[in-house]
Amino acid sequence: MVQTGLDVFLEQRDACRGRRVALVANQTSVTAGREYSWDAFMRGGIDLRRIFSPEHGIFSTEQDQVAVQTQEGMRCEIVSLYGDSHSSLKPPAGSLDDIDCVVFDIQDVGARYYTYVNTMALFMESIAGNDVEFMVLDRPNPLGGETVEGPVLRNGFESFVGVFHIPVRHGMTAAELALLYRDAHRLDVNLNVVAMRGWRRTMMYRDTGLQWIPPSPNMPTTTTALVYPGMCMLEGTCVSEGRGTTYPFLVFGAPFVEPEAFSGELNLLDLPGVFFRPVRFKPVFNKFAGQAIGGAYLHVLDASAIRPFLTGAAVIKKLYDWYGGDFRFLYDVYEFNSLHPAFDLLAGSAKIREMICGGETLAAIADSWRPDEEQFSENRKPYLRYA
Repeated sequence: MVQTGLDVFLEQRDACRGRRVALVANQTSVTAGREYSWDAFMRGGIDLRRIFSPEHGIFSTEQDQVAVQTQEGMRCEIVSLYGDSHSSLKPPAGSLDDIDCVVFDIQDVGARYYTYVNTMALFMESIAGNDVEFMVLDRPNPLGGETVEGPVLRNGFESFVGVFHIPVRHGMTAAELALLYRDAHRLDVNLNVVAMRGWRRTMMYRDTGLQWIPPSPNMPTTTTALVYPGMCMLEGTCVSEGRGTTYPFLVFGAPFVEPEAFSGELNLLDLPGVFFRPVRFKPVFNKFAGQAIGGAYLHVLDASAIRPFLTGAAVIKKLYDWYGGDFRFLYDVYEFNSLHPAFDLLAGSAKIREMICGGETLAAIADSWRPDEEQFSENRKPYLRYA
């Protein structure tokens, strides 16, 4: 079984004795024995002063884009890093005055717009230039560490779902991203990485021997994480991405979608590693709550072959081509940003949306991000800590 950075750290926790510690964590921060990190810290004599929780809260009780305020029932003070304004994404004034070391330990899912590593990056910005150590306890990338997919975030399209200028599927761990971000932004941060033992870049999460703990309300399984880098783009459209069902990001649809015909068209694309099954479903919240709508269920047939970003782009292009009178991109405020459509913030620029609306082929759209994949695959090499 892979040994996470948390378990490696607990073997050498004497390094934190006599220091005042803060923890950035949620319910995924557990030991191999399924003990929460904060309990292990306090049991081991570490002076844990407070816990900072990311979006969704410490036990992932809140839905996406819902401000997290009071969190009770803990033996330690909890400070939310996801409130009702952009300023709430960083630690509040005074919350680090009595802290010597900040420890980050949250399971990521391997997609640029999943916000936990973005919380990590913003926290690093907050302590830059201060005498506070920032320690990242590394965990596996559930999508593996080899494949890079999708376009790089362009300047001007930064948001809380776009902090790193990297492809959507980056193939890096949280610690590797921290090293990259420190250098890319020239941050004066005392960064300490506690690496995993036994993890290899070829490993998907199922290969690690670790149990999956849902890091957020709509990430119940590793299969969900696998399709998320592409299917999350549906958040930027009027089509349901499956929130409000027990199969988020695997099921999708809208009242205007005819399941059998649409699923058949998607299957004709012969996308690698996937199959679309026609379904009807009724979300209990979010888009089309309480309505029975048509759509498709995305089956992953080959986890090593699937290209989730390509899959998501293909679904959205087909929706636009078939249902142009009903399908639309959303232009509301999204993750504290009103400058660009939500889809563009997720995709990293307006290019893919413009190519879809301009009638470009799927092959041409896919070709548009290949140079980014090749360049980033080279650029990330100095930061990779695992073979």
